[in-house]
Amino acid sequence: MEKVLAIVGPTAVGKTSLSLKLAKKFNGEIISGDSMQVYQNLNIGTAKISADEQQGIKHHLINIREIDQRFSVSDFKKEATEKIHQITSDGHLPIIVGGTGFYLQALLADLSLGNDQYEPAETVRSKWHSYAKEHSQEQLWQKLNDVDPKAAVKIPVTNEVRVVRALEVFEKTGQLFSEQNDVNKAPYDALLVGLNTDRSLLYKRIDQRVDQMVTDGLEKEAHWLYQRGGVQLPAGKGIGYREWYPYFEKQISKELVIAKIKQNSRHYAKRQLTWFRNKMNVNWFDIIQRPDEEKKIIAEVQKWVGGN
Repeated sequence: MEKVLAIVGPTAVGKTSLSLKLAKKFNGEIISGDSMQVYQNLNIGTAKISADEQQGIKHHLINIREIDQRFSVSDFKKEATEKIHQITSDGHLPIIVGGTGFYLQALLADLSLGNDQYEPAETVRSKWHSYAKEHSQEQLWQKLNDVDPKAAVKIPVTNEVRVVRALEVFEKTGQLFSEQNDVNKAPYDALLVGLNTDRSLLYKRIDQRVDQMVTDGLEKEAHWLYQRGGVQLPAGKGIGYREWYPYFEKQISKELVIAKIKQNSRHYAKRQLTWFRNKMNVNWFDIIQRPDEEKKIIAEVQKWVGGN
């Protein structure tokens, strides 16, 4: 069984730095597990690693799409699978780095994705959250119960996020959420290393990262995207970009844009952590507050690869 190392967690916790160290030590190549880093020309807002920063380590699934091209979970699963086979056959260790939870789960648990009916995930989610607001959580839950009673019975009516997630999976893939959970297969010998830190420190680091992105030219990058279609593009809905569009239309101030990016980034980090804790078997470490934990991670990986 092919081995796959995955480094997961929210933004700004040290995933990139750790991935480079592990790639050097264990002869690895890195596969991006981020749904936005696939897009060319979007470098600052996606925190994309530069060629210099890659330190000679091969990176895959970065800059493989134009901004007007879709990149679905099905695309990721297919292309990442090909890369894993290629890297393994070359005698190297595939290391997936990123925070897009559903992408990683689809790959590592070999979820059946059906026809992968394409509609941006955020559009689907917004629709169902709006439905709950307009009608009620009970009626939203009933929608799920109509299509997937097995999933509905396990999800409380008040857990709107999970109800919406189950509806989203059904709508996007044609597969029942309950069946996906029941038939999770493990095509790889996967080790998941999760990075996290104290929440207040994490949020502070996220805010600092956003400030640095603005200093590095995020506004210019977002304006470039806005001029080419903005929110109408598959790449145009990402955090760090969409918040600028009202500013370019002179509706809000720059200060509010930056505040919104920080807020949305913090909320996304919280959702990422919830996903990984609920859906995947992750070994958690905090290398921000406890740098020595890096040694524990290396020892864990060493043991897992069999001492090679």
